[in-house]
Amino acid sequence: MLKSLFIRNFVLIEHLDIQFDNGFSVITGETGAGKSIILGALSLVLGQRADGKYIKNESEKCVIEAIFDVSRYTLEPFFEANDLEYDADTCILRRELFATGKSRAFINDSPVSLSILKELGNRLIDIHSQHQNLLLGDNHFQLRVVDIMAKNGERLNTYRKAYHHHVALKKELKELTEKAAQLKQEEDYIRFQLNQLEEANLTAGEQETLEQESEILAHAEEIKNALYKVAQLLNGEEQGAVQLVKEAFATTNNLDRFFPQAKEIAARLHSAYIDLNDLAAEIDVRKEDIEFNPERMDWINERLNLLYTLEQKHRVSTVEELLELQAQYASQLRGIDSFDEQIASIQEQLKSSYRDLLQQAAQLSEQRKAAAQVMAKKLIRMITPLGMPNIRFTIDFSSKPEPDGDGTDDIQFMFSANKQAALQPVSQTASGGEISRLMLCIKAIIAGFTALPTIIFDEIDTGVSGDIADKMGNIMQDLGDKMQVFAITHLPQIAAKGKSHYFVYKEDQNNRTVTCIKQLTPQERIKEIARMLSGASLTDISIANAKELLGVKA
Repeated sequence: MLKSLFIRNFVLIEHLDIQFDNGFSVITGETGAGKSIILGALSLVLGQRADGKYIKNESEKCVIEAIFDVSRYTLEPFFEANDLEYDADTCILRRELFATGKSRAFINDSPVSLSILKELGNRLIDIHSQHQNLLLGDNHFQLRVVDIMAKNGERLNTYRKAYHHHVALKKELKELTEKAAQLKQEEDYIRFQLNQLEEANLTAGEQETLEQESEILAHAEEIKNALYKVAQLLNGEEQGAVQLVKEAFATTNNLDRFFPQAKEIAARLHSAYIDLNDLAAEIDVRKEDIEFNPERMDWINERLNLLYTLEQKHRVSTVEELLELQAQYASQLRGIDSFDEQIASIQEQLKSSYRDLLQQAAQLSEQRKAAAQVMAKKLIRMITPLGMPNIRFTIDFSSKPEPDGDGTDDIQFMFSANKQAALQPVSQTASGGEISRLMLCIKAIIAGFTALPTIIFDEIDTGVSGDIADKMGNIMQDLGDKMQVFAITHLPQIAAKGKSHYFVYKEDQNNRTVTCIKQLTPQERIKEIARMLSGASLTDISIANAKELLGVKA
């Protein structure tokens, strides 16, 4: 509920700070006193767009702040989704307008975008005016009303989860089909590249091995000569290193009888002899292995040229990267080959989800049709006394070509105020006054089925009076037992029904006129009702009538 409203420097309002009660409250005042200004300020703090013209003359800044009791609302998910500080009891909306045309919006002192402010505002207050009555002709609004009557909240959430799953499957199928078609066009190219890489019979590390072997073959004669020379130096018959080390060992070995340290020297020389002898034998073998092979050289060059060509073509620098590409191409081809299976699988899932969707939609439709009959009867019974004795009202159902987020039902509120007139859609046949009364009764009916936001009825009693106004007042009064309700009215019959009464007036202050609002005391309320009955001049009769309307004993 709306607990308080603070306004500073808005149009004719210099400073206003007022508290509001729960239940049914009425707001009255002379025409032009500023009731629409207060409503306009409230609309701004609920997210309506604004510009600098709303700021009071000579002021640089306008501030509007509304404080709400949100303990009955389930708003925590909204605050979490928008990363806002959440208070389970109180919510503060604030709007600041600047003469430059800029504006800022806040929720619980956190800056927010206008769209977020408006989304929350729509959950907190429903401003019900002649313009807002256009909603009654909106099929989505009509469907929402029927769902509230049918208590379809949980069932509708379950259906929407199934619907979103179905939509996700359709999207997945579309993307997969498009990808398959695209890859099918590239299949020949991919297969050619893969075949070329597979035919190359690549092996990890072969490029380095072949490049090394190519270097050896290119310098075979030089290597062979060098190895021959080394072999001679090590194991030549006259001055070979192996023979010299062997003699040194034998000489040193004979000294151990006279020179104890000779034993260690002899051991080291013996070890050196063994190593040099092995090395000489190995070099001797290797020099025989080194032969220039033109055919092998040609084959290596051809192989390396193939590797270099493939690397240049695919813009890589190693055989290992070519092997990775080969694996990717093979994976793509496997994917192309498996697309048909994947598409067939998703198509089966789609068929299953569609059957489930239609089944859930049928359950929704069944509940809606039952609730629609009950609602039509209640509405006729409630609205007939409001000056519409010949009203006929039904809710027509038709099926959509395909299910959407609300099911398969298209509904239409059909209305006729006259016996002989054919039923037609509400938006095409009902007058403004008739739509206002219809909307009032609809809100009163659904209030018993769901927690509605605060409702402000902005002069929806225009064009009615007397007994009808009294009955409309009774409906609003009953509605106020379930929620917070405001009625901006010029009718004393309705004004007298309010639990609280607020009066809007203009006041001259220091050569300027300002709009003010105050909550009337019981005695002030009697005078205001009397004024509404008789005009500016209060009479004993009008005072007595006001007391009678208010149920005050004379």
